[in-house]
Amino acid sequence: MAASAAISAPSQLLCSRASTRISPFPHLVLSLLPGRACSHHVRSSPASNIRCAAVDATASQVETVATKKKSSFAVQTLTTWLLKQEQAGNIDTELTIVLSSISVACKQIASLVQRASIANLTGVQGAVNVQGEDQKKLDVISNEVFSNCLTSSGRTGIIASEEEDVPVAVEESYSGNYIVVFDPLDGSSNIDAAVSTGSIFGIYSPNDECLADTGDDATLDQTEQRCVVTVCQPGSNLLAAGYCMYSSSVIFVLTVGEGVFVFTLDPMYGEFVLTQEEVKIPRAGKIYAFNEGNYQLWEDKLKQYMDILKDPGPSGKPYSARYIGSLVGDFHRTLLYGGIYGYPRDKKNKNGKLRLLYECAPMSFIVEQAGGKGSDGHQRILDIKPEEIHQRVPLFIGSVEEVEKLEKFLA
Repeated sequence: MAASAAISAPSQLLCSRASTRISPFPHLVLSLLPGRACSHHVRSSPASNIRCAAVDATASQVETVATKKKSSFAVQTLTTWLLKQEQAGNIDTELTIVLSSISVACKQIASLVQRASIANLTGVQGAVNVQGEDQKKLDVISNEVFSNCLTSSGRTGIIASEEEDVPVAVEESYSGNYIVVFDPLDGSSNIDAAVSTGSIFGIYSPNDECLADTGDDATLDQTEQRCVVTVCQPGSNLLAAGYCMYSSSVIFVLTVGEGVFVFTLDPMYGEFVLTQEEVKIPRAGKIYAFNEGNYQLWEDKLKQYMDILKDPGPSGKPYSARYIGSLVGDFHRTLLYGGIYGYPRDKKNKNGKLRLLYECAPMSFIVEQAGGKGSDGHQRILDIKPEEIHQRVPLFIGSVEEVEKLEKFLA
């Protein structure tokens, strides 16, 4: 009776079965709802002993073992993450399909890059693209892979590639509403040396529907012209952007305007698995990535800036130079470690060499989502409205403090 008097009304009773034998479920705890009491009329038996104890009925104290321990096999794939973004209202079903198609293209290209030497995919194709650059074999193949995946998704209306002269309007029966711009294989000149390469993409919502009429050449020309106008949007209109880096591991970096997330291809599952969430670039960094071989071709203000970076100063330590020659590789390192990447204009390339639509705008969208900054040296990259499909602009991108420091020199 004394024991029953000690049990208060607001309390909850937990019953545990203690046995002289070793239980196969040592953590099993049975909880009763408030108002339900253990029967203290249960007889004791040699095999078991029922004990009752009173505890406060709070949720934190009745957590089960399942909620405390996370399975070591729990992984979040890109597909699962996209579905969660859709449920949260950050993207719609159509965009989910487009992004999934892009991830499939990246897996295919990753396989091609890894087998390039074996499959005789190294070297020059023998053609020249619209920018006057020699096309590598993998440039052509990667462009076809990307285009095929996007077209077959049924959710893209216009596809614009760095390797194509004009945007491609998807045939009406397969078309959707999204505009996808991409560089299918950035840094392809490094392929033969097995250095990091990557694919870059950006996704826009169109200003006007653009459908191809393949039966009439004149109409097709007009359609291409409308496509050019539709595609030429400032980066501030981007709905999503990302890149896939083909290196020691295959890394897929993505933003849908709600932070930057990193996925790594798990060869065991053949799936991209979430490995970093809400990536934030450091506000400052001591690494710069410029092609200093062009130093003598730069304007004097930029030379002064570069000289300052090399000056040890009071700290006794200058900035470190790190330059791969692949935008994706250099940018990914800058995103993680901080610092600045730059491809400026020079006497030979009055507007720099990087394309606004396919490279600068998507990367600037990503870096801003990570808390960084993208600039042409004077203005925000995302505010520049393209005047032509393959327009080039200078690019300075990275930590906020580093980019702003450069802008002061160039002002």
